[in-house]
Amino acid sequence: MDCNVFTPIELPCGRTVENRLVKAAMYEHMSNFSGGPPNVFHYGLYSEWAKHGWGMIITGNVQVSPHHLTLGRDIVVPATLDQEDLKPFEKLAQVIHGGIDDTRSLAIMQLSHAGRQSPNFIGGRLPFVAPLAPSPIRVGECHPGRGMIADFIFHSLFQVPKGMTTGDILYVQSSFVRGALLAHKSGFDGVQLHAAHGYLLAQFMNPKSNIRNDEYSVALENASRMLFEIVEAIRKVVPTAFVVGIKINSADYVTSGGSEEIDQHGEQRILDHIRSIGSWGIIDFIEISGGDYEMPDFLTSGRSEKLDRQAFFARFSQTVMKDLRSVPFSSTPLILLTGGLRSLSHIQTALTSRHADLLGIGRGAVLCPDLPRILRLVTQNSATPNTRDQKPFAHEPEALLRASKWIPSVKLIGAGVGTAWYTIRMRDISISQIKNPSVEPPPVDYNRGGLTAVFKMWAWFDFCTALPRVLGILLALSVAIGFLCYH
Repeated sequence: MDCNVFTPIELPCGRTVENRLVKAAMYEHMSNFSGGPPNVFHYGLYSEWAKHGWGMIITGNVQVSPHHLTLGRDIVVPATLDQEDLKPFEKLAQVIHGGIDDTRSLAIMQLSHAGRQSPNFIGGRLPFVAPLAPSPIRVGECHPGRGMIADFIFHSLFQVPKGMTTGDILYVQSSFVRGALLAHKSGFDGVQLHAAHGYLLAQFMNPKSNIRNDEYSVALENASRMLFEIVEAIRKVVPTAFVVGIKINSADYVTSGGSEEIDQHGEQRILDHIRSIGSWGIIDFIEISGGDYEMPDFLTSGRSEKLDRQAFFARFSQTVMKDLRSVPFSSTPLILLTGGLRSLSHIQTALTSRHADLLGIGRGAVLCPDLPRILRLVTQNSATPNTRDQKPFAHEPEALLRASKWIPSVKLIGAGVGTAWYTIRMRDISISQIKNPSVEPPPVDYNRGGLTAVFKMWAWFDFCTALPRVLGILLALSVAIGFLCYH
């Protein structure tokens, strides 16, 4: 394998990524229910990744709004940035850095706002309070005809959002800036703004969720305005060397089953958006990913879908690389490709064919946290490694994640099963490191089925952090009842 996988590369801000392997963001589902700061479970999980020499480690989404959670146990940016508020985040940054100064991973906090994809019941809002979005368009309305059961599920989970006012937009922008300040003050090396997977920043750039006719419309000159104003505001309050990246959807711009003309139009639209972002001269890297809750490709594991997506990523990312480098920008962001990189051959091809500058590994990093160490050993122990080896780094549990026949065929449900399985695996890693940081994580449990994972994901009670809160509430209630009875 060409040694350029372990060749450092410099970001436009001047920071160096020690190698091209990036642990992509993965939702952990480990915070207190209703959201909160990172805790001992996050520390255990990220300490394992920190041991093995990833060039960059990106956290799971950290929500800038406590009222727009995804699955209930999100990390949330605190309302204030007092020293006490910073401590849990400082600890997480220290864990990711691993105490190694020379070759430590860059610690990047992913900032997110779910927008209309924040569900009912677990999204952090009171019942029937609508989430914010660019326009009042419910998730799923652009893909009718899925069937009664699927439509019922979408209507139960997601309600019609509230179209954002100018005041709402300014408040959300300030929330992202507060998140960046949190990252800087707590010792992170930078942030990544989540403008993918159908979340709020992506919603502003997509005509299926944005029908505004003001300066925040999807017209070419306006589509990335929301994103630009956030980045510009962040750059004003953080040091020059602070890393700022963006995660962009690719699959969101391609219509499944649509005409080639529509696909070409969508591809041109995302190229225009990326070219616009590159022209700002203030972005360090752009991650290319794909899917949203209506078309959740980023959550699925179907083999045919993987092959199609991998082919699309390879072609599209190469086009992006050529396009950005053909324009004389003052500062050209690096391209981080996430998806389809499951073997030595994939990694080698992506770099030597100039498909990307950085390589993002998500689920593979959960199955194989020590992947950088393994690849480094391959390069050191063999003068001519087999770069055509397409054997996956780790077996993926595709068959285990197929839902039972009695479960309705709803793509979002299938995606959720996969998310649950990997969430439980991350929990296994975390708990093993909490118990004994010097031992390797337990072997991957391929006997665990998808439905078992779903149950364990939602039935989990966090005794380390939740029990003290519950006991505190019970104690307070007891005191209050005793006081009332006494008087």
